[in-house]
Amino acid sequence: MIKNFQRKGAKAQRRITESRFHFAPLRLCVVIFFVLTLTIPTLSQRTARFDPDGSFWIHGEPPHDFSDFGAINLNAKGSRRLPLPGLETNKGKRYRFKTLTVKRDNFTFTTMTVAGISYSFSGKFLKGGIYASGILDDETPVLEGTLTKFRGAQKVAEAKLKFVYFGGT
Repeated sequence: MIKNFQRKGAKAQRRITESRFHFAPLRLCVVIFFVLTLTIPTLSQRTARFDPDGSFWIHGEPPHDFSDFGAINLNAKGSRRLPLPGLETNKGKRYRFKTLTVKRDNFTFTTMTVAGISYSFSGKFLKGGIYASGILDDETPVLEGTLTKFRGAQKVAEAKLKFVYFGGT
């Protein structure tokens, strides 16, 4: 339908009274299917975030060579409620991380040397998710791997251990 709007120099304009776009029901279903298949995996990836910030203590009684071991502390966000990142002993010594890789299937670190002693660890997390959300108890191991203690460049102790999570107070 063409209407003339009676303005000087104005061209006749077309007013659309009916939609030009018609979707057949099958075509509409295909479009919806593709939108959902592209959206749903993205949403599930957002909910499967991994954040292990907190402290990890040896599950059970520590081996004799690691009797002074306190905790492995992760604090990527610099939270004031969590201890500083690194390895901590029961005697109050803190070993800062020299190298650190934190992935669900690959958790490794080496520490700086303090009074001739350093540590290394290679392991993996047993559970995913956001650890601080409170879904973990302090009896179920969430981390396992091999902890090694060095005096200078010489290995003085090594043990395969499991660790439980503590999220701070």
